[in-house]
Amino acid sequence: MSESLEVNHFKREILADRPQIGLWSSLCSPIVADIVSTVGFDWVLIDMEHSPNEMMTVLSQLQVYRASKTKAIVRPPWNDPVITKRLLDLGADTFLFPMIQSAKEAELAVKACRYPPKGIRGVSLVQRANRFGAVTDYLARVEDEICVLVQIETKAALERVDEIAAVDGVNGVFFGPADLSADFGLLGSPGHPSVVEAIAGGVERVRAAGKPAGILVGEAAQAKEWVERGARFVACSSDLNLVVRGARTLLKELR
Repeated sequence: MSESLEVNHFKREILADRPQIGLWSSLCSPIVADIVSTVGFDWVLIDMEHSPNEMMTVLSQLQVYRASKTKAIVRPPWNDPVITKRLLDLGADTFLFPMIQSAKEAELAVKACRYPPKGIRGVSLVQRANRFGAVTDYLARVEDEICVLVQIETKAALERVDEIAAVDGVNGVFFGPADLSADFGLLGSPGHPSVVEAIAGGVERVRAAGKPAGILVGEAAQAKEWVERGARFVACSSDLNLVVRGARTLLKELR
């Protein structure tokens, strides 16, 4: 029986300027994914850059989220077309590429997600992304459903955010407060006013370019503030932080 490729509702929502609330995921666990998938987050970020996720752990989590309404976004460890190709074949269709420094690097991320002649993605006709050949319109429609998000993490990238946002095929621009604060000489202070205002200016520039902006924060109040400032895909915490905070709070109440 033939199938049709699923619509990427997360991509549609952010391009329609509707806020999407997400959760960072670093615990590499399908059981954690199973729990998170029942909560109702719009999206979850499966992190390969700052966690020990590998292809098989990403696969197990993609399998969980496919059965839910929570969109699984994958952050590869680097802007590497070979890694991207493998993740695409696994069924990932939404990516956050880390440490994008220029329009040229953003263009490479886009090309890695497109087949020739528009891009450089290698062709596998039978893989998980096309349900092992059952999705008969995959080749015709996949580029409409793939969502490419790029991450701004340095002052140099922030200065070039207009040209990065303008790259055809970049669907959103994400700001990383931790790395930005380090590059500002404020390591460990992502909430410093100068960092916050610099990011706010970046969000405005991205929105002026007609693209949605995103950010990762650690508290619900901060997430609400960034939605009010115009961010449209906001991670409000991480599974790792929830476990750490919950465990420490519990022990503090008992001692």
